[in-house]
Amino acid sequence: MDSYERLKKLVEEVADDVAKCAGGNKAAGTRVRKSMQDIKAAAQDVRKDVLEARA
Repeated sequence: MDSYERLKKLVEEVADDVAKCAGGNKAAGTRVRKSMQDIKAAAQDVRKDVLEARA
């Protein structure tokens, strides 16, 4: 599933910014929030693919 691979890639890419955000970097927090929106959309794509595979 390409959508699952995309989701994994997005999560891996945001890991550094999450650590920076935890350290108090406000700009990193903004990037994390944007990335979370992208991850949410990618997760929805995975859900759609799973439903299509079941049918």
